Amino acid sequence: MTLADTQQQSLLRLASHGISVYSPHTALDSAPGGLGDWLADIVTGTKTVRDGSDADGQSEATSNTNADDDDPFVEKKKRPTFTLQHHPSQPMLSFGKLPAPTTVPLTAPHKREAIKPQSPALASHPGAGMGRVVRFDHPQPLPTLLDRIGKGLNNPKGFPIAIPQDKTISDIEIRSVGICAGSGSGLLNGLDVDLLFTGEMDHHSALAAIEKGRVVISLFHSNSERGFLAEVLMEQLEEAVQEEWTKVREEEKDNEELQEALADDDFEIGVSEVDRDPYGIVVLKNDAEEA
Repeated sequence: MTLADTQQQSLLRLASHGISVYSPHTALDSAPGGLGDWLADIVTGTKTVRDGSDADGQSEATSNTNADDDDPFVEKKKRPTFTLQHHPSQPMLSFGKLPAPTTVPLTAPHKREAIKPQSPALASHPGAGMGRVVRFDHPQPLPTLLDRIGKGLNNPKGFPIAIPQDKTISDIEIRSVGICAGSGSGLLNGLDVDLLFTGEMDHHSALAAIEKGRVVISLFHSNSERGFLAEVLMEQLEEAVQEEWTKVREEEKDNEELQEALADDDFEIGVSEVDRDPYGIVVLKNDAEEA
């Protein structure tokens, strides 16, 4: 490891301050209730949305657009100006117990399964495995899925979408979705679904998908993962820390050397306020909009 590598530099700085690093990246992708299921909840409308509105309801932006406005490939006639927008990190810090999550009624009835199931299967983790396939009981209009995704990601300025060249967004209905957090080309390649929903996909894989009549939605790598930290993992970690601390206190209650440490019942779980995907969205505005 060397300070010349910026990512290794971060690890070395942490180590120099005695800070441990544990990165359950693939485990969180695969776990029941993990990243794969979080993204599946978003696309099916079963995730709690922060503004309290129905996850399947039409947003003002969606309801007020015409057929051309909802098609990202319509040529803009006026010279644009540019603003750069990053989807912000979600600054949160937890002290003590968080309230239980609100249960949202099932919006789009569906079946889901892992793309690459855990092998051998684990009785303690039913349904574990890499990626998810969602199959809707009834076809879903693509604009409805875009609305769910926007709300589920707390309204980013935008994200890339690829559709077949002979279609517009309004034309398309989705019966099945392949899901992969992060980079999905390898896992989603060859999957027989209508929509590939991932963090990023390489150029040729996206071309191959739309040539087969499929849709690709890329959230950017980090944006397909970061929201899970504040919305799901932070509360899970808090519960796990409290459970483990109670267990340790009981096991070590007669250890005189640890009594001062065991008396400490305060802890913090934080989500980075500055971390973000390296890519942002350049939003184009016409001169008339600027005036």
